[in-house]
Formats: sequence, structure tokens, C-alpha cells
Amino acid sequence: MAKQEPLIDVRELTMAYGDFVLQRNLSFSIYKGSIFAIMGESGCGKSTLLRHLTGLKRPAAGNIIIRDSDFWESSSKKRVQLMQRSGVLYQSGALWSSMSIGQNVALPLRQFTKLSRHDIAELVEIKLALVGLKGFADFLPSEISGGMRKRAGLARAIALDPDILFFDEPSAGLDPISSKMLDDLILELRDSLGATIVIVTHELPSIFALADDSVFLDPETRTMLTTGNPKSLAKASENIKVRQFLSRSTTDDQTNDSAY
Repeated sequence: MAKQEPLIDVRELTMAYGDFVLQRNLSFSIYKGSIFAIMGESGCGKSTLLRHLTGLKRPAAGNIIIRDSDFWESSSKKRVQLMQRSGVLYQSGALWSSMSIGQNVALPLRQFTKLSRHDIAELVEIKLALVGLKGFADFLPSEISGGMRKRAGLARAIALDPDILFFDEPSAGLDPISSKMLDDLILELRDSLGATIVIVTHELPSIFALADDSVFLDPETRTMLTTGNPKSLAKASENIKVRQFLSRSTTDDQTNDSAY
């Protein structure tokens, strides 16, 4: 993929909870039309980084540039505009249990547009059809499977036709077949919508099937170890920890490698 100007540019980002620094000196770029994976061991700050990128948590230091605008230096009105151009699929799907699937998908359309009820209903049908849930608008979240709830959450995430989609562990809790189907759906949506996708996942099949680019966070050094295409990193990364993660190997398998 030919690289263009970054759609999102992270510069010297530090993430912290009070005095505790989770990650520091994070610098990487996410390009338009790419699928970018945030990788690393449990507890390294993957989901926290996603919260920073979606505007839910302010950095302790550093900058997040989105479409040439410094997010946290922008006015509150500008930040809302930037956030409305992105969609988020949370790990649990985060559907309102008392609302039907159709009502969940319609919610952002009712909140952020002036469309009529008829137009919103038509758009809801279109979005549900895109994720393979045609005919399920009247079902409650409790009446459908976990994989279908993930797809319903995805339909809601794309309701406003965002050009950036953020996914937090989309395959969590799914069986391998459902996970593969969701990966295929994500690729189809990227190609059909032209969206840029940022995904947090520890699932290697999803990482290799989806990601064009990535950043690898390390909980020990509390910083990023590398960026790049995961398939290339698995073969040729100079960092043993990155290769171990991407091959799920152990130190015993790497006796001939130098320490990172």
C-alpha cells in the first residue's frame, strides 16, 4: 500500500493514571485506508491507547493529530466534530439491553443528524444488511448470539458513515469460526466504505489476516518496541520479544538470539 499523509499522527505520547506512567514516548502514524493493529502483552495499555485515540482520555503528555488537527488543542466543538467522524466497536458490543437492535443502530442517527424517522429506519436496514443482520431490527440483544451482537455493534459503529473505525478486541469471546467471519466482515467494510481501521487484538489469526501496519507496546519498558507490518515483523524484527509474541514461541526456542 502506498503511504500517504497520516490520517492520525501520534507524537511523543505519554499515557498515565495519576503518577503511574503506563506508556511513554509513543510515536507512530496511521495512514488512510489502512488497518492498524495495536499489539502487545496483557496489561501493556492497548485499550488505554485506544481510549486516547478516540478522545475518551487526555494524554499526560504528547500530541494526537487527527486530519491535521491537534485533538486536545482544538476547541470542544472541533473535538466533537472529529469524534463524530469515527465509530467505535467496544469489546462487549456495548448495546443497550432494553433497546432493540434497530433502536441501538438508530441511536447515533437520532442524536447527531436531523434525518426523519423514515430515513433513519431505511438507513438502519441498510447498516444491518451490511453486517449480515437483515431482518433482525426488532430483536433484543439478549435474543441473539454473541457474534451477532458484535455485528450489531459494528452496524451502530458505521451508522454515521465514519472514515475511521476503532475496534477493541472484536473477536473476544467468539469461537474460531465466528471470529473468522468477523475478520472477513471487517475486511469487506474496509474495502466497501474506504474506512481506516484501528484494531486492538491479541488474536494472531486476526492480526495476520487484517493488519497492514501495527505498533507493539511493551509493559516492561513501558514504551513501544517497534512498528510495521506484522507479517514482516514476525519474520525479520530485530527484537526477540516481538518475534516471540508473533510466533507465540518461548525463550527456550530462541537460544541463539541475542537479548533485546
